[in-house]
Amino acid sequence: MKFTLAFPAVLSILLLTSGQNPKSNPHNSLSKKEIKQGWHLLFDGNTMEGWKGYNSDKMFSCWSVSNGELVCLGEGGSVTSGDIITVSEFDNFELSLEWSISHAGNSGIFYHVLEGQKYHAAYETAPEYQLIDDAGWPGKLADWQKTGADYAMTNTIKDKKLMPAGEWNTSRIIYNKGHVEHWLNGIKVVEFQAYSPEWEKLKSSGKWKDYPDYAISKTGHIGLQNHGSGVKFRDIKVRKL
Repeated sequence: MKFTLAFPAVLSILLLTSGQNPKSNPHNSLSKKEIKQGWHLLFDGNTMEGWKGYNSDKMFSCWSVSNGELVCLGEGGSVTSGDIITVSEFDNFELSLEWSISHAGNSGIFYHVLEGQKYHAAYETAPEYQLIDDAGWPGKLADWQKTGADYAMTNTIKDKKLMPAGEWNTSRIIYNKGHVEHWLNGIKVVEFQAYSPEWEKLKSSGKWKDYPDYAISKTGHIGLQNHGSGVKFRDIKVRKL
């Protein structure tokens, strides 16, 4: 099982957060129970340690840390995408985070991201948990474009609970040997089996038919998308399965 962590970074984060009083600083910290369960913070609330720009050794200027939040300003980040990814790579995992998007905003959470000169953005290789302002988007959204969807592959349930733009939502992604679940504010909104005949049919007949390397890897980086919109993240944590 591959679960490659940048151990110095993780150790630094744990030392910064494990002793915090959750009542005085409830975000970007792990409880003793969570540490015992195998959770690791991917964002310490103070730095962008453990993250980098996609296809870059540096962090893009459109991303910053403010008030304990990892903030995307929604501006161009580079000649390619402006997406950011974890330095570490993951195969089977559970990811949990909170996010808040701007009015009419659009973003996403990637996993199993691959880098390389032939790629220009994370979406070319990575499945995406869609984040978007469903209610405030100026045009009509297809179901596969709405928040919580496995973007351009699997729709979310109709009766989901989505907080308005500017308020915080909690999302979880579970990937375990191809079995995938998307959760939104405590409700499971997507479930599918990657690499099944049904999944392969969706991949070959939809948007990804023109992206031959989409989801070809079962391990890779976790990524956050810069889609030209303001979006904030906090409490980003992961554990291996």
